[in-house]
Amino acid sequence: MVIEHVALWVADLERARDFFQRYFGATSNDEYVNAKGFHSYFLTFDGGARLEIMYDGTQTENVLDRAHDGWGHVAFSVGGNDAVDELTARLVADGYRCVSGPRTTGDGYYESCILDAEGNRIEITA
Repeated sequence: MVIEHVALWVADLERARDFFQRYFGATSNDEYVNAKGFHSYFLTFDGGARLEIMYDGTQTENVLDRAHDGWGHVAFSVGGNDAVDELTARLVADGYRCVSGPRTTGDGYYESCILDAEGNRIEITA
């Protein structure tokens, strides 16, 4: 079995798309809009993983340090410890909040965790 895609509700569709394209190399399809006001993009990452970001007008800006709303996190493997450090530093310099790491976890992962512009947890792992 293969996970076809993961979906995430966002309050600002364009900002979310830009975030995943800029920092994680996603490519986007054209925006889908239906008659009921549902909008989405499918973002494709190296290796074929896909993320659908969705908006229907009912989303609101969320508190930036929410811990248990929506998904737990999505993890991106960036290829090594140095890459984790570099991307984490870049995100922090651009104003994103790092909530943990970079560090080696108790189960041996080297990772950091940042919050995107809507408070969704993004794990960056070697």
